[in-house]
Amino acid sequence: MRVLLAPDRLSGPLSAVQAAAALARGWQRRAAGDELTRLALSDGSAGLVDVVHAACGGRLVPLTARGPLGEPVPAAVLHVPGDAGGTAYVEADQVLGTHLTPPGEELRRAEAGTSAGLGDLVLAALRTGASRVVVGLGAGAAHDAGTGALAVLAAAGTGTAPAETSLAGARALGTLAPGDLPDLAAVGQLLRGRDLVLATADDVPLLGLHGAGALLAERPGISPADAQELDGCVGLLADLLERSAAALPARQVLSLASGAGAPPARHLGAGRAARAAGSGAGGGAGLALTLVGGRRLPGAEVVAGAVGLSRAVAGADLVVTAAAELDPGTLVGSVVATVAEAALAEGLPVVVVAEEVHVSRREAARAGISATYRLDPVEPSTGLATLEAWAERLARTWSVRP
Repeated sequence: MRVLLAPDRLSGPLSAVQAAAALARGWQRRAAGDELTRLALSDGSAGLVDVVHAACGGRLVPLTARGPLGEPVPAAVLHVPGDAGGTAYVEADQVLGTHLTPPGEELRRAEAGTSAGLGDLVLAALRTGASRVVVGLGAGAAHDAGTGALAVLAAAGTGTAPAETSLAGARALGTLAPGDLPDLAAVGQLLRGRDLVLATADDVPLLGLHGAGALLAERPGISPADAQELDGCVGLLADLLERSAAALPARQVLSLASGAGAPPARHLGAGRAARAAGSGAGGGAGLALTLVGGRRLPGAEVVAGAVGLSRAVAGADLVVTAAAELDPGTLVGSVVATVAEAALAEGLPVVVVAEEVHVSRREAARAGISATYRLDPVEPSTGLATLEAWAERLARTWSVRP
């Protein structure tokens, strides 16, 4: 029997690559004769570089970048060789992830934080010579509408020191004008001839009732009033960014598939871009990078294409995936949903193991999922053993071998 093990990351420090290895060890204990394929996946947030490196190889470029408050943090960019210079992968979570926020610092980092570290990573990716740069974006500890990243890129394009516009400065927006923002034309020139792909973990917009600003209130230490004030400041920043971007010419980019010429990237009209799907990723970095010509795509689909999910599914008899949570929201656009869709196209059963399961059998079946199993919350010290034990149980149920 051929079994594809294609998990997402679980909660805590357990990566998708580690989860795939643990599932394989447990399955082999029960069904040693089965042919197992491990294919760790990501939705574009934490683990993107690890997952693509495990599947595709390539060269890791280590660097020290800036964290949410400008503190030095270790990071890496992955360069996978290929046509026209290949592809470089950037994981914004390394410099913007909420795991970089100590308890009690949530409001300060959202309010005064910067996305400058993301600019550091994109610059490192450009220096690899890659014609395509894939930027994975999840939730961000900083909420600056991507102005920090734009400032770093603009400075590189003009050869000047970064003049960063922080969210704290946005409180005095009565004195700010589009000319006070990073030079978007310089960023566009820096990105000329590159295909900038934004692989977003979800489609949350920057502004609106269900935007990234409003969702800040769900974080510890940030009250609804704080979130509303932050959202208002970022809304004004976003308006200035959009007005500045409206004067930019459409930018010719390379196609994702072949590197041939693609239609020019068009900018959305003022007031629309900050409410577009995915614009809230990375605390608004999704908006900023879209305004300079980036193309947003669902992160799980981008990663699936990069690591060859469809090909792996076509060679399997059963697909097993895992995730931290399975709820109605994750039945669309997530790693689990992407795996289920690929397996459904081949008529294969899909088994999902999750720490939390909040869907009915009927809902799961409609998404192409054959069975769901609930894990106990995965603890750092016991997580691998827990996954191995579950894989052994699954093999007892699903393997056709005795």
